[in-house]
Amino acid sequence: MGRAERTATASGRLAIEYLKDGASRGAEATLDILLLEDSDLDAELLAVVLDGAGLAYRLDRTMTREAFTAAAVERRHDLILADYVLPTFDGLSALAIAREHCPEIPFVFVSGTLGEDIAVEALKNGATDYVTKQRLDRLPRVIVRALAEAQAHSKRRAAEQALRALNETLEMRVSERTRELADANAALRRQIVERERVEEALRQAQRLEAVGQLTSGVAHDFNNLLTVIAGNIEFLARAVTDERSQRRLEMMRGAAERGARLTAQLLAFSRRQRLDPVPVRLNETAASMRDLLQSSIGGAVRIEMTLQPDLWPALVDATQIELIILNLAINARDAMAVGGCLTIETANVRLNAAPSRPEEPPPGEYAMIAVSDTGSGIPADVLQRVFEPFFTTKEVGKGSGLGLAQVYGFAKQSGGGVRIETKLGEGTTVRVYLPRVAAEACVEADAPSEFDCAALRKPGDKPVLLVVDDDSAVREITATKLSEAGYVTREAGSGLAAIHILEHDPCFDLVVVDFAMPGMNGVEVAAEIRRSWPTIPVIFVTGYADQTALTRGGIGEERIVQKPFLDGELERKVAAALHAQRAPGLKLVASR
Repeated sequence: MGRAERTATASGRLAIEYLKDGASRGAEATLDILLLEDSDLDAELLAVVLDGAGLAYRLDRTMTREAFTAAAVERRHDLILADYVLPTFDGLSALAIAREHCPEIPFVFVSGTLGEDIAVEALKNGATDYVTKQRLDRLPRVIVRALAEAQAHSKRRAAEQALRALNETLEMRVSERTRELADANAALRRQIVERERVEEALRQAQRLEAVGQLTSGVAHDFNNLLTVIAGNIEFLARAVTDERSQRRLEMMRGAAERGARLTAQLLAFSRRQRLDPVPVRLNETAASMRDLLQSSIGGAVRIEMTLQPDLWPALVDATQIELIILNLAINARDAMAVGGCLTIETANVRLNAAPSRPEEPPPGEYAMIAVSDTGSGIPADVLQRVFEPFFTTKEVGKGSGLGLAQVYGFAKQSGGGVRIETKLGEGTTVRVYLPRVAAEACVEADAPSEFDCAALRKPGDKPVLLVVDDDSAVREITATKLSEAGYVTREAGSGLAAIHILEHDPCFDLVVVDFAMPGMNGVEVAAEIRRSWPTIPVIFVTGYADQTALTRGGIGEERIVQKPFLDGELERKVAAALHAQRAPGLKLVASR
């Protein structure tokens, strides 16, 4: 008997807990599936579909009557999936065996030859449901429905048994047992309502996750394009002398910078932006922004602040939280007519309950900041989509729809979450929950130090750099900028090519490597360099930074350069890394 096992996503695990019997509560819920299938390819395809549904499962596969009968007698599976056509016996025979030995276990046919007449015959003989192999996308829904029906049947059988027991007891206890049955019925209804809520949360989480993955990929490719555009504009600006052409190039540079800000918002939603979390006093941040907020939303809107005096410090990116507050304030202004009141509130919050929606924070202690308005409120159908990127109710040209998507991504990446409370005609409150830190950790940060690139290089002694990027246009821009900064550069189009070059000539002062590359990615290239040439420092350039992978490699902010390259960041960080290599005791502080 073959066996396969998969772990679940958090949402998938929660769904199974509510769909299986209550005995599985308190432990990790896993769906035990008995698969009757003789085709290896079809069995693998079914496993792929189950993996895609995010469920935790153990798959026991049988191919003979004897093995299937033995498994049915054991009655330890939650679900049976069976092909209708088998070499040694047919699907109806398997159904008869299952109904004889384990009638309570849902039985679903999965077959490519299941015609309408055969399907009707199968259902008449006790099959729970059927799915054709041409429509395997229906399988997760059929499984959920089959388990729910089996659970409901189990509850009804228990109730019927209890009712029969009542009939055998004294009449004086009839009323008491009836009340117990009513309570059980109410509990079952509550469980059904809760299951529906969990299923909706699962669908919402899967939709947001899919959109986030698509968004991060688009932002990464867009950043590569902007790197080429911005780099060539910079080179052209040095060669153009007439004022009109300079003005046109400046407009192009501004457009490239706006594109970079747009991709930063997309990366915020997909939770792949680079954050620099430090202990921040939210009360001081909010109070210092009063004048900026008032000028941004206009004098017709009144600003009030309700700040908790003993507010916990929050572990958050100080620059990003200011952008989030400003973003929410502008959204609030747009929701109000002339006049109105915008309220900023802070509070210490302890949450114990599990989140009911994907954007909400998990249990824990948070410093909360809320922005409230007295506007029109958000309709229920709009509320379901407010965190999706590019979704907006504003007119064309009046907003990108990225505001709340950026708030969602920032809060989740910071380790917190967001909640929205709204009433039509009364207003909306957006609460952002940020993880707390100890008060003693909140210290003033030193001003970032900048390195003088010219002072770090000795006359006649040009460092030799290796530039690694699979995009030839981006690689050329990177190498040209570094050459103009006074370095000698060599190029490699892949991680393997870079390792090959280093094996034949390890005399490089520094390696500049793209993070996302086919084959060996940047982290894998850096790991190989650390093993074989530990004295060579590495700088990463990236269109999006997967924080988990970079942090696992021990990479700090001072070794990451975001595409497109702006404000000389690439040259400064390369110079800083070379300087630190010559003076190992120096601690790098990245300049912004």
